[in-house]
Amino acid sequence: MIPGLLFLTLLAGAAAAADLPRGEIIPDVRCADNAGQGYALYVPSGYTAERGWPVIFAFDPGGRGLNPVERYRAAAEKFGYIVAGSNNSRNGVAWDVTRAAVGAMTRDVAARFKILQNREYVAGMSGGSRVALAVALSSSGIAGVFASSAGYPDNKTRTELPFPVFETAGTEDFNNLEMRDMNRALKTPHRLAVFEGGHVWLSSELAMDAVEWMEIQAMKSDRKPRDQAEIDAIFTSRAAKIEMDRADMATAWAVNAMVEDFTGLEDVKRFSVRAAELKKDKHVRDEGKREAELEDKERQTNQVILGYEALLATPEQRADALKQLRQRWKALSESANGTVDTPDRRLARRELSGLSAGATTRDPDYLAIIREFRIGRQFGPNGNRPAAAIP
Repeated sequence: MIPGLLFLTLLAGAAAAADLPRGEIIPDVRCADNAGQGYALYVPSGYTAERGWPVIFAFDPGGRGLNPVERYRAAAEKFGYIVAGSNNSRNGVAWDVTRAAVGAMTRDVAARFKILQNREYVAGMSGGSRVALAVALSSSGIAGVFASSAGYPDNKTRTELPFPVFETAGTEDFNNLEMRDMNRALKTPHRLAVFEGGHVWLSSELAMDAVEWMEIQAMKSDRKPRDQAEIDAIFTSRAAKIEMDRADMATAWAVNAMVEDFTGLEDVKRFSVRAAELKKDKHVRDEGKREAELEDKERQTNQVILGYEALLATPEQRADALKQLRQRWKALSESANGTVDTPDRRLARRELSGLSAGATTRDPDYLAIIREFRIGRQFGPNGNRPAAAIP
């Protein structure tokens, strides 16, 4: 059971030992103390009650616990994690419903399996990520958070967290900027990985990277005994993916991450030297400047459109607001549907997806504009190769 979780009650009596298969995904396990609650589950094939195991409690925005369990399955098998994904927690329900789902799942897993209470993790995507962060922020002792495509439930900026956080976002994810802002503000252990795609769960490949990163964090914080062979293997694998001769932002991020993650664990001198070189490189600096300009453009575009949306309620300004909104949605649509992948096309897709997903208007004329120009909320497959890991 998650230690210190404010809204969990003490488990009254332990459930009988679970007769559940190992090494395969179970789509729906009914909670012993509440049959109305269920979760998808993966227990590694080598599980034994002789020792404790780390666990990931995961939350999907649509209540499809199978989604995160499928994504984290390979990493869970390799590193020995139990993964449970709630089938009841979902977007749009009252917080009491979410709280009950979290409590029922965590109690049931703790009763059925021997888990390490200092190695309890939470994961989520979109609204599920906000649930995961809410759980972590209201608890004591959470080992880490896997936050995909959404940040804090209260939208407050934080510079420090009592747990490490691995964040992910798609290049065309409407919460991409939110995740970048969250990442930029944090000074405690964190990592942001941006992949080619939209507002979707991370891929199994990226989930493997995320769990590897958490393994390193666990050893650095003494939550897990230091395993030099495992450290060496992760270090070698990550180093092999970096093209040291390249001079771009992605390489700079990857090199800096190696220094941050492995200082004190491995010899990172060559990465420190390369990081210093890339920091001074004109191409890298120019790329960073362009990226900052695009972020400013994205913020301004969003503010302008939301400003015109607010004017729809003012009769004397409504007609002009609708005209301006149609022009801007049309321009974004044209850019979003371009045949060449460019930063501006990605920005337009993020904007249109976010504006469509967040629209609460009942104005029939504005709804017609949205229907005319909106595009799918997802682009590309459900998570691809990471485009960059940003320290």
